[in-house]
Amino acid sequence: MMIKKRYLEKFIIEDLKDKMVLIAGPRQVGKTTLALSIGEKFYKDSYAYLNWDNREDRKVILESTFKADKRLIVFDEIHKYRNWKNYLKGEYDKYKDKFKMLITGSARLDIYRKGGDSLLGRYYYYRLHPFSLNEILGKIEEIKVFKELEFSSSKKETAEIFALLMKFGGFPEPLIKQTEKTLRRWRNQRVDRIIKEDIRDIENVRDLSALQVLVEILPKKAGSLLSLNSLREDLNVTHKTISLWVDILERFYYHFRIYPFRSRKIKSLKKEPKIYLWDWSELNDEAVKFENIIASHLMKFCHFIADSEGYKANLYYLRDIEKREVDFLVTVNEKPWFCVEVKTSFKGIPGSLRYFKEKLKIHFSYEIVKEEGVDFFKDNIRVISASKFLTAFI
Repeated sequence: MMIKKRYLEKFIIEDLKDKMVLIAGPRQVGKTTLALSIGEKFYKDSYAYLNWDNREDRKVILESTFKADKRLIVFDEIHKYRNWKNYLKGEYDKYKDKFKMLITGSARLDIYRKGGDSLLGRYYYYRLHPFSLNEILGKIEEIKVFKELEFSSSKKETAEIFALLMKFGGFPEPLIKQTEKTLRRWRNQRVDRIIKEDIRDIENVRDLSALQVLVEILPKKAGSLLSLNSLREDLNVTHKTISLWVDILERFYYHFRIYPFRSRKIKSLKKEPKIYLWDWSELNDEAVKFENIIASHLMKFCHFIADSEGYKANLYYLRDIEKREVDFLVTVNEKPWFCVEVKTSFKGIPGSLRYFKEKLKIHFSYEIVKEEGVDFFKDNIRVISASKFLTAFI
């Protein structure tokens, strides 16, 4: 599988002209590869790569001996340095006219802002996601907010790529190598490194073994409402502790949560979020995995238009006191754009999808099915194959 460039490349290049750029995302999603590729393509021999985890690089960073004849400095994992924000602020303010700064990290760099954000106004922030169907195809569609989604024609290649994503996930190494052995080994190493390296280096978690148990439990919760009380009982810890652990794993991109959409037009029943994994290949249940891959594509889309275009895009689910539910709702500025119901096969339009479409005046509604070659309208709702539906997104 040939991947020429990542979907954020041209946006980062443009933004580096004005400010420093921060790239956050899961471990092994390709942040370092993207940063080095930008250095090689656009700065050639005039860039430096410095990794905080490397002792020699750390010394160079602290002594600031990297400036000579460099037009781009890539700082990797520098958020592990306690004073990283003030350090970058000082370097940027002093040398912004001499070189550009690209910062990558496997924790959510926007979260670590204790004592205020000293970098405010000095950076653009991007979240790098695993590969999606359209990114593999090399297509970046023009974004037309509140317009109907535009889909590519169904092709054999599209269906094949979707099948590969379902099986191997969207992270570069297992997706490119496409062997189950690689996938198993990669997955085990990734989870171990998240807990035993990344979280250990930054967070004050005393019982890492219990956190490991939580990581083994969470995949069973994917696609369903996340009850902290249930997890607390499973692990025999306090509510405060389990809440902290779930937050930490989310910061380090193990999972993400989506919350119910709040509106005066509907009466929501619960505030509990639904949970999904960044690496959906971990999931054994095909129906849950299918829902997770759709959630991941929609979240990537929301993050992309928020980070690159400045839209306040969010992903929610819909549920009311009558227990009517729709899997996903995409909003911009808290206004509904389109909603999505995910089914492994078509057995009619769910009543809840029709209800919320009318109640919230949602212009575009979709029922997504796993079967290939499906695309028709029923009750003004578009029923469409997942592989075709996902061609509308980055």
